[in-house]
Amino acid sequence: MRTATQWFDLYGESHQNRTNKLIHWICIPLILMASLGLVQAIPHPFGDVPGLHWATIGWGICLLFYASLSWTVFAGMLVWGAAFIALNTLIAASGLSLAGVSAGIFFAAWVAQFYGHKVEGKKPSFFQDIQFLLVGPAWLLQFVYRRVGIPVETRRAAAA
Repeated sequence: MRTATQWFDLYGESHQNRTNKLIHWICIPLILMASLGLVQAIPHPFGDVPGLHWATIGWGICLLFYASLSWTVFAGMLVWGAAFIALNTLIAASGLSLAGVSAGIFFAAWVAQFYGHKVEGKKPSFFQDIQFLLVGPAWLLQFVYRRVGIPVETRRAAAA
């Protein structure tokens, strides 16, 4: 099993170009928010239980991956996901179509991401391994953590 640092190093190989990096700093959070919004908009059988819907369940499953990397990554992604779910709840409460807003953001952000990779001259990492779709947001988080002095690596690589 790869460590957080190993995942980030592999992801970083196709994210060297300054323009591509800037696009990713903008679009990865938008894609995460929109993805959660699309899932949050799916009707669910959970009644009026506050905060319980498909997005919280799905994000909980994603958090298992982050916990397998590092507790600090898990904590940051927990906060990030909760913030986006709360924002999506506000969008839905405003009377706007959460599905419509999320779909528009999702589409536009992915178009920009692919443009960034065209500029970079390298394919997106998730073409190599679908898990990179989860690594991208954590890859950004690790830069923030480094800036403020929070360690990312809290687990060791498994013996080969």
